[in-house]
Amino acid sequence: MYDFDEIIDRRHTNAMNTDGFRDYIFHADDTMTFPYKDEEFIRMWVADMEFATPDVVIDGMRRRLDKRIFGYTRVFGSEYYNAFSAWCRRRYGWDFPQEQLVMSNGIIPALYELVDYITQPQEQVLFLTPSYAYFKYAADFNARPCVCCDLKDQDGYYTVDFADLAAKAADPRTTLFILCNPHNPTGRVWRREELEQMARIIQDNDLWVISDEIHCDLLRRDQTHIPLGKVMPDYEKLVTCMAPSKTFNLAGMMISNVIIRSPELRRRWLSRHYNFDNPLSIAAAQSAYEAGEPWLEALRAYLDGNFSFTAQYLARELPHAKFRVSEATYLAWVDLSAYFAPDEQLPLFFAYEAGVLLEGGNMFVQNSDGFIRLNLACPRAILEEGLRRICQAVNTRHTGKYLGPA
Repeated sequence: MYDFDEIIDRRHTNAMNTDGFRDYIFHADDTMTFPYKDEEFIRMWVADMEFATPDVVIDGMRRRLDKRIFGYTRVFGSEYYNAFSAWCRRRYGWDFPQEQLVMSNGIIPALYELVDYITQPQEQVLFLTPSYAYFKYAADFNARPCVCCDLKDQDGYYTVDFADLAAKAADPRTTLFILCNPHNPTGRVWRREELEQMARIIQDNDLWVISDEIHCDLLRRDQTHIPLGKVMPDYEKLVTCMAPSKTFNLAGMMISNVIIRSPELRRRWLSRHYNFDNPLSIAAAQSAYEAGEPWLEALRAYLDGNFSFTAQYLARELPHAKFRVSEATYLAWVDLSAYFAPDEQLPLFFAYEAGVLLEGGNMFVQNSDGFIRLNLACPRAILEEGLRRICQAVNTRHTGKYLGPA
């Protein structure tokens, strides 16, 4: 019914994936050259998908296009809220009052604003590492110090060092905890008991908490997401961020849901935030929440297959690599430290030697040396070619010759 094996050419669409990699990954301009042409790269880096956005979403946008006027727009009425809140009730058994929902043109912009609104100069922002880099960037942008709690890596399964988290949360300078739930890049789905332990630390220290739950829809089929708001139903200093962007490949539509419990913080947001929304983005998101569930379930099954394929391929071709199938996201977190020194620039190596664009551990703050993050949200044929190139490059470098199959 859904063709996830279709290969779609994204060139000449101003896609970050195809046109922006030099600047984003290598901080270089178009003069940077490689042994590969741009169209020859296998792209496994930025976290959007190589799959077409579902037809039900495109149809919703077409219906809005038929209205023919695209003036200043905000989310008015209850239709959008009803669609999104029903989605949260069906999938997570969680709900929130309509007045708590505000809109942002992305979770990253929301983080930049919220850190400013919530914290004072010299107050610290706490998060778990390895970390999505924009948690740190949001603190840096607002000249706020950040403090990191390293996750414990137990043969590829990451857990929270709760003693360290509690100690750093108890520092009076720490006033904000940014949680990634599920976690990027490790792919952990936090269990209820883990979230409850985090909640106790948050409450004991009267911390603000932003729970970035952008990956919550993209779980392996045997996993269940628990919103932090469900564990902390009455805690007012909680902000929850969700979006259709990862789920339905709508990142370029720039629409996100920010659920702010605190009336005071909400007033601050509404008074300072540039509060207009893209009319096509609203139509796309609402259509996704209303009719996109069958497509999502098919996608999850396909991604489960890609993760299984990757695990088997790496076990066979790179036996010293450490990889555990992610519980969530479409991102594989692979430990290649047996093959590389800690300070090696892995994105540069794989771009030059394999023609594969990927992100290295150096892009995830700390506690991530020797890792690569691979985007598996692509047709199986592209995934297989990307893994073949990666393994061939590593084996050739490591042994002087490629020992794998032709």
